[in-house]
Amino acid sequence: MQDDPQTAILAPAERQHLRFTDAAAAVTLLEELYLEATEFLARHFAETLTKGHPGRRIRAFYPEIRLTVVSFDKVDSRLSFGHVAAPGTYATTVTRPDLFRNYLIQQITLLVENHGVPVEIGPSDTPIPVHFAMGSGTGMTVPQDGVMTFSLRDVFDVPDLATTNDDIVNGLLTRYPDGSAPLAPLPPSASTTAWHGCRTIPRPTRHISRTMSSSPTTSSTSTRLRSMPARRLPIRRAAMWPLSPPAIR
Repeated sequence: MQDDPQTAILAPAERQHLRFTDAAAAVTLLEELYLEATEFLARHFAETLTKGHPGRRIRAFYPEIRLTVVSFDKVDSRLSFGHVAAPGTYATTVTRPDLFRNYLIQQITLLVENHGVPVEIGPSDTPIPVHFAMGSGTGMTVPQDGVMTFSLRDVFDVPDLATTNDDIVNGLLTRYPDGSAPLAPLPPSASTTAWHGCRTIPRPTRHISRTMSSSPTTSSTSTRLRSMPARRLPIRRAAMWPLSPPAIR
């Protein structure tokens, strides 16, 4: 559903992107932005339970990592991750950076070292569904649509199956609307849905390989690809694999 142009939107205070060459500091800001956004949604959702429709939309956004590379300089390509193949701007949103901290530090460190440029951390333009902000520590759950006196999606963003897909790994999505390319092979809706659908962290998989023939993944499409003979796929290799971090054992 598109926003009514007459409807005001309440969101966390706007924050500028910051540049980092220190991976740990970058991940700390990712954690801060994610916590700020989810606490904002949880707080305002609790208010709607007692006060009703707030008269405006409530929205908060996933944090993102952005990387701009300006050179074709060769990097150490013995690893199939931690670098990009061509100049350009790359971006990925991040969910639950507190859980993936060690993994994200490893990936960002490689990107900075391989390309000699900082990463940028800040809010994305991808809204967080209110259901995912209730995932832990809030003591609240989102009721089914129809239970409340107003439609939940008139106020909050909700999960959208249309954006939960394998378009990046299938090569169907190579550019975002702002012109940046995917830095990771899954959109936040897919990785977050998978995370909230699991009671335990799935067994970690290896990084995505150049052929993808021997690298287990949690993507249904990629699972089918594992049974195919090894071959290079006509897709742009993403630099990060955010769903199954090898740092979590």
